Amino acid sequence: MSVSTLSTKAILARKRSPVQLVENRVCFAGPHSELSIYDTYEQANRVSLKADSLLYCGMVTGAKVMHTKDQDNIPFLPHESFILAPDEEVFIDFPEAELTKPTTCLTIAISNEKVAQICDRMNDVMHTSLPTAQAIDPNQHLHTIHTQATQQVLDRLASDYVQNDPDRDLLVDFGVSELITRILRHHGREALLQFTKNAPDTNGITHVIHWIENNLSLPLDTCQLAKMACMSRSRFYDCFKRQLGCTPLEYQHQRRMSKAYQRLKENGSVTQVSYELGYLSLSHFSRRFHQHFGVTPRQVAQAKLIN
Repeated sequence: MSVSTLSTKAILARKRSPVQLVENRVCFAGPHSELSIYDTYEQANRVSLKADSLLYCGMVTGAKVMHTKDQDNIPFLPHESFILAPDEEVFIDFPEAELTKPTTCLTIAISNEKVAQICDRMNDVMHTSLPTAQAIDPNQHLHTIHTQATQQVLDRLASDYVQNDPDRDLLVDFGVSELITRILRHHGREALLQFTKNAPDTNGITHVIHWIENNLSLPLDTCQLAKMACMSRSRFYDCFKRQLGCTPLEYQHQRRMSKAYQRLKENGSVTQVSYELGYLSLSHFSRRFHQHFGVTPRQVAQAKLIN
């Protein structure tokens, strides 16, 4: 169990006691948002979840299996994020829940007005980097393992919601804005990646992104990448960071980690995945993975759901 998971549990443990065994809920209202903690103490199937606003879901302990209208049997595990669009319904199975070992999930319902406000600002920031200047759709489906940075936002938000602080509402609003920003940045990057796959030669940056994606195991040379993009080194560096929100080296690391997680979930061995992605040291790979996600590669490789 990670330190971040423990901190969230410690903050909330004293605030809730079971009233019902399936989806026992405790809520905390904030400006434009509401935090809910759900504990389930017995196995159950096809439990409905739906909200009239954007609903962020983050697993704390245990495991769920999610069923949406478009996809069935989606494993949902700790350190993963799941986004439900307004009025979208999901049905949930609880294969591991026990009275002494409940399955715990955190949700944050965010008002449509708040999401639209942050989305407008993000579209202004990212419009030049998005293919054909398309706008970000905040209501897209999202299911992904989140980084330690996102986990820290969730831990801080959980603390802010429950604390009796004179600045509580302001701190909650800041945290919710940051969470929405991270979600939108993810959507924008995914749109750019998909566009790059289909049209890698559109411009210098898409050409470089395409090369990095197809050569994740190779070391990066910023001067060589700048030549690929037909830019000076300084202009390339600034342009890349503005469009992707990080440096080329940081981007390669993030994509390596994403690919590693995907391969480990496909039953790839930790050693094999490490070498496939260019890590000559297994301990170095494991350390970087843990720093990024808060769990070890072996934990991901060994994660199994009880059917």
